[in-house]
Amino acid sequence: MTDVYPPGKRSAVKRRVEGSGTSPELAVRRLIWRLGGRYRLNRRDLPGKPDIVLPGRRLAIFVHGCFWHGHDCARGARVPKANRDYWVAKVTRNRTRDSAVLVALHAAGWRVETVWECELKDVEALEARVSRWLRMDHPAPEA
Repeated sequence: MTDVYPPGKRSAVKRRVEGSGTSPELAVRRLIWRLGGRYRLNRRDLPGKPDIVLPGRRLAIFVHGCFWHGHDCARGARVPKANRDYWVAKVTRNRTRDSAVLVALHAAGWRVETVWECELKDVEALEARVSRWLRMDHPAPEA
């Protein structure tokens, strides 16, 4: 199947895809704030530049899109028919990078949590999960 847009239009569409401040990320941020958590966004000094960081709790949170990060839900398991090899390789690279970032953050003493896009459908379960994160003991900051 060929692309429905000419190359110039396709480039414009791709440029508009946001990397941060997405609606799933905003929903998680609102939930954390409502539950009393205070956070920083996209800390560049941490591996992987986590979407949400609670420095006092040494907690890094990533909000992943199911398709882009290869989640095992229906949307994450979907592979486009057009340019299949490219998309399989891209999602594989994303998953490899995510694993390396997770290891680096753990090695630096951070707790890491991932919220998948599909988890936003069950707000009550997500709220209970976030509440647990906020109640968990956290290590004292390193001097």
